[in-house]
Amino acid sequence: MPEALVDVRWFIEGSEDEQMDQDDAVKVMGGVAHVVSTLSSDQQQELIALLGAMAAAETNPARREFLEKFPEGFGPIDDPS
Repeated sequence: MPEALVDVRWFIEGSEDEQMDQDDAVKVMGGVAHVVSTLSSDQQQELIALLGAMAAAETNPARREFLEKFPEGFGPIDDPS
């Protein structure tokens, strides 16, 4: 699941305005944010850990930075660090 969430957000954020309808992009991002917000605290922590592992293994610097900042994009994730 984390890979799919990351790929959706990576695609949307990397798309030019001409490539994707902005209203559709907002709807999809809202759906992703909703899924993340419904996770329990333990599930959120597991997601953060998985994202950290994905970032550590990523060889593309831009995608690594994106992965490191991914949880910040949804605000209410409880990051204990």
